[in-house]
Amino acid sequence: MPLPSRTVSHFANSVNPTGGPGNVVETNIFGDLPQPDPTRFHTYFEDFDYYTAADWTVTTTAAITATQGVVTGDGGILQLRFSTTNDDSIIALQKVGNNFLMESGKSTFFRARLATNSLSADWVIGLQITDTTPQNVSDGMYFVKTSGASTVDFVVRRNATTGTTSAAAFTTVSADSFVTLSFYYDGVSTVWYGAYDQVVGSLNVDASLPDAVLTPSFAIISGGDATVSAPALSVDYLMAMKERTAVSER
Repeated sequence: MPLPSRTVSHFANSVNPTGGPGNVVETNIFGDLPQPDPTRFHTYFEDFDYYTAADWTVTTTAAITATQGVVTGDGGILQLRFSTTNDDSIIALQKVGNNFLMESGKSTFFRARLATNSLSADWVIGLQITDTTPQNVSDGMYFVKTSGASTVDFVVRRNATTGTTSAAAFTTVSADSFVTLSFYYDGVSTVWYGAYDQVVGSLNVDASLPDAVLTPSFAIISGGDATVSAPALSVDYLMAMKERTAVSER
């Protein structure tokens, strides 16, 4: 499903239609930069080749034993794993410092790749406010899989009761298999969402666009599955990008 009114062009010498080698006009001081100007977007990209606990707000509940850390795996993998767990135990990581505000006129992109070893567990990943209950957070744009389900939902929420819009069961997952999830806010009124690099659908967010500053966030919530001794969530990478449009921001 392609985005509307979008044509992909392959530029032999430039990504700038005015002829410059980069993505800025020729009068810009970076006009001769032989690659796109990275400062056009505020970018957070974490490939999890390392884990620094101080960078994250960690929430664990329900009298559990849990670990968070980089595990062996190609590409860098951060794993949240229960050693002992009760039903609805939680391990949540949210980046310290909320840095992403959804604003009119500024597009925002998000993508993450993750897997779980148990479909009985809930998980959530996306941009959210810092909260001890990320599976039911009051403000955010995020993906969620509920206990026992093999399907993923996409949720956009502002102030909990003010407005929520969502897309249910837009893709499926299986245990021990990675899924790539993405969303794109166009800076106007629409959020597009998808899986495995493909657009699946869109939501109008006029009444539900979060008005709080958000942060990269993910969590696993145990579903009480006795067949999996150590429910775990493995995150390969997480990326968020928000456009800078005003000259004063660059």
